[in-house]
Amino acid sequence: MKYRAIFVCCLGMAINLGGWPAFAGDWTQWGRTDGRNMVSDEKSLPDSFVPGERTSAASGIDLAATKNVKWAARLGNYAYGNPTVAGGRVFVGTDCRTVSSDPRTSSGEGGLVKCLDEATGKLLWQLVVPKRIDLPPGVYFNHQELGTCSSPTVEGDRVYVVTSADEVVCLDVHGQTNPTARRPSDADRRPADAKVIWRYDLIDELKVSPHDSASCSVVIHGDVLYVGTSNGVDRSHEKIVSPEAPALVALDKRTGRLLAVENEKISTRLFHCQWSSPSLGKVGDKTLIFFGGADGVCYAFEALDNIPEKPVYLKKAWSYDCNPSSYKFRDGKPIHYTDGDRRRRLSPNKDDGLYVGPSEIIATPVFHNNRVYVAIGQDPMHGRGRGMLHCIDATKAGDITETGRIWSYDGMDRTIASATIADGLVYVPDIAGRVHCLDADSGKRYWVYETGAQIWGSILAADGKLYFGTKREFVVMAAGKEAKVLSREQLGSAMYSTPIAANGVLYVASQQYLWAIQERREKD
Repeated sequence: MKYRAIFVCCLGMAINLGGWPAFAGDWTQWGRTDGRNMVSDEKSLPDSFVPGERTSAASGIDLAATKNVKWAARLGNYAYGNPTVAGGRVFVGTDCRTVSSDPRTSSGEGGLVKCLDEATGKLLWQLVVPKRIDLPPGVYFNHQELGTCSSPTVEGDRVYVVTSADEVVCLDVHGQTNPTARRPSDADRRPADAKVIWRYDLIDELKVSPHDSASCSVVIHGDVLYVGTSNGVDRSHEKIVSPEAPALVALDKRTGRLLAVENEKISTRLFHCQWSSPSLGKVGDKTLIFFGGADGVCYAFEALDNIPEKPVYLKKAWSYDCNPSSYKFRDGKPIHYTDGDRRRRLSPNKDDGLYVGPSEIIATPVFHNNRVYVAIGQDPMHGRGRGMLHCIDATKAGDITETGRIWSYDGMDRTIASATIADGLVYVPDIAGRVHCLDADSGKRYWVYETGAQIWGSILAADGKLYFGTKREFVVMAAGKEAKVLSREQLGSAMYSTPIAANGVLYVASQQYLWAIQERREKD
């Protein structure tokens, strides 16, 4: 993969001198690298674009009315993870609304993974995941209509993704490409199907009970996949359905066989749902897996150094409680998690950002320079409340809640977004719609920018700019110690995903469309 990217980069420079700008490489997973830091080396990215008007064309967008748009593609009604780009293909998760006539779906509910041609946006193949109705007794799994929330992870000719049915699947990047397998009748004109290599069902195999959605993007180390399970509470938000189900598991990437589970009993203490994605990094002579717990604790586990014959327990390196005592106790009494849900009758949360109470970790822990940056938050439907961003020394061991704290920042609301670290600065948005810029070493605040609308996704730092979406629009800011807005553009629907950049192209997904954005240079 490394050498292929270098070759493609050189080829692009040779062909595109004076035309399209040169590019840096693919974006193969959530967060681009194993550390999950949303930073790209791409250059010549535009600081604005015009998304165009809706049309009945296949893409759903009138490209003639756009500016700096290479192509556009129609998604469903929901898109939450970021797209990934590898080997000339773009992979993106959405829901089944665009294939509601497919007999495999029920009223269009369920998940979808689309594979698009990187050059044109043409749909090459898709994985259709019907709404799951074969649930074990007592398992609660609502809102499967939100679709595939996982960002596909691509390695070589394999794609790994957590489906809307809470299955981990391994797909062939080429899909079902045999043209003789289907007749050219009207019924067979739908895109080629995905080719499933293996499938591991977290619900059937481990009795996981997802809450609302399955939301994890896998990370790979050697031959091992690390996956969060999305285990959670029931409809009442009071009962943990499967307290014995693991929150983090390891699978053999070649076969899908279960290799290891965490033994910290995180599910017995979870507040709401285990939605965080794992990251990894090398600390000293060990590779650690960093994981945000639904109990509000950030964990580090040692990566497996071999493939065990039978499932084993992951070894914990350290843990860090991200909820200080003032967030967990009021007047000497424990604060119940649901107390901070503004929808609850008699809740003291006035949705003004002043409420203080415990939160879980939904964001992905970001590893950078032997430090882990992670913030706490809750489901945005619960309303606003006091959040906190932590900078943790990843070289410590044991319970490092006190010894591992480099700094903490409590001047923000709850967040479900991951932090972004670039050029000595940390950028993190909160659910209230404010972007915070801090010093990466000290936590000193340089600025806060109010967008006026909720922010769910993370910030992409690339080419001296910050790219992110809000519930109302797409925003571009200048990176640096002063807040400067370069452009704001309405997309026609909310943007809850995170932008990425790959091979000279910026990818922006609203809830309904994906745009490939590239600024054209005039030829000499």
